[in-house]
Amino acid sequence: RSSWLLLAPLLTPPVPVITASPCSLCPEGAHRFQWIRNLVPEFGISSSHVKVLSSPAEFYELLKVQIKTAKQRVVMASLYLGTGLLEQELVDCLEEALEKSLQAKGSSNLRVSILLDYTRGSRGRKNSRTMLIPLLQRFPEQVRVSLFHTPNLRGLLRLLIPERFNETIGLQHIKVYLFDDNVILSGANLSDLYFTNRQDRYVLLQDSPEIADFFTELVDAIGDVSLQLQRDDTVQMMEGMVHPYQGDKMAYCEIANRRVMEVINSARTRQELLHAKTFHSSQQGSSLLSQQGSQASGGLKPEPDTWIYPLIQMKPFGIQIDEMVTETLLTEAERDARIYLTTGYFNLTQAYMDLILGTRAEYRILLASPEVNGFFGAKGVAGAIPAAYVYIEHQFYSEVCYLHQQERVQLQEYSRAGWTFHAKGLWLYLAGSDLPCLTLIGSPNFGYRSVHRDLEAQVAIVTENKALQQQLHQEQEQLYLCSGVVSSSTFEQPNRYVKLWVKLVTPLIKNFF
Repeated sequence: RSSWLLLAPLLTPPVPVITASPCSLCPEGAHRFQWIRNLVPEFGISSSHVKVLSSPAEFYELLKVQIKTAKQRVVMASLYLGTGLLEQELVDCLEEALEKSLQAKGSSNLRVSILLDYTRGSRGRKNSRTMLIPLLQRFPEQVRVSLFHTPNLRGLLRLLIPERFNETIGLQHIKVYLFDDNVILSGANLSDLYFTNRQDRYVLLQDSPEIADFFTELVDAIGDVSLQLQRDDTVQMMEGMVHPYQGDKMAYCEIANRRVMEVINSARTRQELLHAKTFHSSQQGSSLLSQQGSQASGGLKPEPDTWIYPLIQMKPFGIQIDEMVTETLLTEAERDARIYLTTGYFNLTQAYMDLILGTRAEYRILLASPEVNGFFGAKGVAGAIPAAYVYIEHQFYSEVCYLHQQERVQLQEYSRAGWTFHAKGLWLYLAGSDLPCLTLIGSPNFGYRSVHRDLEAQVAIVTENKALQQQLHQEQEQLYLCSGVVSSSTFEQPNRYVKLWVKLVTPLIKNFF
């Protein structure tokens, strides 16, 4: 009854796009990706500070431990916070940490900032807002809850489009969980499924103050252009800020662009200065060490062997850095390089599909079988979404076969009884290498929504360290072990039957899920 409403945003004029041209890839060495620092800050760290997690339970336990031990800051960005017992336990951990901080000093040093999506976080009578209001009421000076509302959901469309369907227009989709100087990057939301049997990816960056500062500032910037949750469950904008759906859309998007780009550019400048200072110090290092003896060497940081690049995508604000970097990685991947790409929702943009089909690297694409799709068994129209993904997958597979690319581009379906699949990202193996030197991990799904509608963030992790490369390789292998290779016979199975109406409707609405 409301499918036609989903087409309305296509009729509205888009915000002007701001782009920049990336440099060509450096031809030599494992770290041939330094061109990315022309677009975003580069954070050099030791690989010993990076830990790859593998299970939802491990992720959940780590969240609780990190909250309980945080002294200065807890910053959490997610699509939503669930309303079950496991989520309540997280809120209780936050309350306990705030109380402990308050008792220790008399005035708390701990600050908690939570960024969620407005539409998803407001769904139903019991929702993310009602879960967090007790914290706001008890610790008004220490807790901030920001609810991002897309500027594209406004006017008549906002009045007419029903709950749940309004989430198709645009969301806050970033998932970053930060505790003092420790940062968890993931695609997982703060909901019980993601703590139990919904497979995702998770990486912990320990003792990384510069990276933690960057993501704190990024969440603050988005928070500043978001609605602020009040103690009485109302929301209001910060004083002087343009309203996302009542104010002028162009003015709002320009302000949001400026705030986010200030964070990216100031961090980039800081890191460049730090890099120049470190390089200058290392030039004099040998003579200083010979004068000061072995004590000086004990105080020096180890040379970084791993580099972190935050990739931001916010097309509503004209920011498309992640898209630019991803397209360049796919374009420049050499013959005999291997790219393992995974997404819980296989609905690639046309640009990504064209690059995969038209470039030289080998691709192993992992996607959800219908039974592990998050919408499997859903009520109403949403229940047909897995069939729509089957249809999109079949179309892509047919194109692969038509171009005789089955050997180079292989689809694999994740299947695991009692589980759903939500992992996303890629691993890049250079030609002749058995281990990946680069991974992308974060919130984007490589689909139209990720590129055009939602707020997204992931990181590129580049490493020369064999032990970390082995961790990333094992993560990839563990996910792909639960998969089967897609062939023509896959689509002949009874559970792959797609009704005619789904085939007709999918091209019209595929940009909304």
